[in-house]
Amino acid sequence: MPALDLVPLLPEVVLAVAALVLLLLGAASERRTRTSETSGEAAAIVTPLVVAALLVAAVLAAVLDKTPGLVLGGHFRFDGFAAVLKVLVLVAAAASLLLVSSYQEDERIDRFEFPLLALFSAIGMSLMVSAESLLGLYMALELQSLPLYVMAAFQRDRLRASEAGLKYFVLGALASGMLLYGCSLVYGFAGTLAFSELAAQFGPGAPQGMPIGVLVGLVFVIAGLAFKLAAVPFHMWTPDVYEGAPTSTTAFLAAAPKLAALGLAVRLLSGPFADWAPQWQQVIVLLAVASMLLGAFAGLVQTNIKRLMAYSGIANIGFALVGVAAGTNEGIEAALVYMIIYIVMVLGAFGCILAMRREGRYVEEIAELAGLSQRRPLMAAALALLMFSLAGIPPLAGFFGKYFVFLAAVRADLVWLAVLGLLASVVAAYYYLRIVKLIYFDPAAEPFEPPAAPGLQIVTALSVVFVLGFVVVPGPVFAAARLAAAALAR
Repeated sequence: MPALDLVPLLPEVVLAVAALVLLLLGAASERRTRTSETSGEAAAIVTPLVVAALLVAAVLAAVLDKTPGLVLGGHFRFDGFAAVLKVLVLVAAAASLLLVSSYQEDERIDRFEFPLLALFSAIGMSLMVSAESLLGLYMALELQSLPLYVMAAFQRDRLRASEAGLKYFVLGALASGMLLYGCSLVYGFAGTLAFSELAAQFGPGAPQGMPIGVLVGLVFVIAGLAFKLAAVPFHMWTPDVYEGAPTSTTAFLAAAPKLAALGLAVRLLSGPFADWAPQWQQVIVLLAVASMLLGAFAGLVQTNIKRLMAYSGIANIGFALVGVAAGTNEGIEAALVYMIIYIVMVLGAFGCILAMRREGRYVEEIAELAGLSQRRPLMAAALALLMFSLAGIPPLAGFFGKYFVFLAAVRADLVWLAVLGLLASVVAAYYYLRIVKLIYFDPAAEPFEPPAAPGLQIVTALSVVFVLGFVVVPGPVFAAARLAAAALAR
């Protein structure tokens, strides 16, 4: 293989080399300090280097030539869409690791393997948004998923974490089998795995229609991707894994993997199967409606804030899928804008959750937030703003995310879907506003300990600034989404 063929994959090459080097460094550091009292020294060395590697790879993805090109035998593609999604995914992964360093130390799970698992998962996510064949899609998806199964059960001495990891692994294996079965059906009836050849067979002017076997296979592939998105009815793992896994893992799960999975789904549906939108649109509409409604109504009765964020994530994936269901370039752009805004909001929200520490333990009950404004006014203001934004209250960023996906649905003659989304958004607003009510109007509980990690405070502050400032400077987000969506219109 010519050396130049790897240039478009330079971000992944840098991450892979960094992962191998840091694995050796972490093992050597741990062996040196095994008999000392400083058990987390290896993690303290490796974590900042992993964050640096992720940010360097994001910069490389941003500056590389975005002329469309195939690499690794045509299984992966680098273009404007891949560049934008890589930058977002890698920055989100880095921000997640900045959030959780103090949590890992406090819970005595500050092992160097955790950031390395996150790094390997980030390599898979970066490859997912570049997939140009069903084989590349599957390999990238598994590379992203396998480290996440270990991260979910990372707190081995806790029964809930072990249960979360096992449940995530078993259901993930089931979803992987469904996706692989769908890929085999598509290959069996179409005779190819490459997106470009599938587009030639089923695109405009193609000599034949889509065989029923290909359509059934596509439904199975979408089902596998829906599991990674936590879309209903493939959401069953999400609340238990969010609650049982260490909060550090939950914060990572809630951000970058969902953006990568949505990017992969958009590339698949708008590439080889773009001209068959009426067929797959029915499945996406069903996923969107079910996710919005279940996420909105099931969240009403939650008392654990991590479970609440799980159902919030399910509902928000439903809102993003409204844009995908529109089947238009405008819909894709709106879905990407929505996911960018959502990822920033959820990182800020988990920053506040990770600051909920009292008497040496982290608390997760929503009732523990009572009267927070009297004890920690800055944290209360940040959490309230993020909750208002998640609820879609104008003029915060979350309002504009919902507005544009609903507008794309209306322009695609899916008015009823936009109306259902609006109603689900109104219902979901209750559990966000309930948190604000607890913070400002209930009697004060015992104060939380101030967070010691500067990374957590920086990420949370930047999230709040983004939520407030989006209405003033929305241009960069829309420019990135427009560049990504335009690259798919090939």
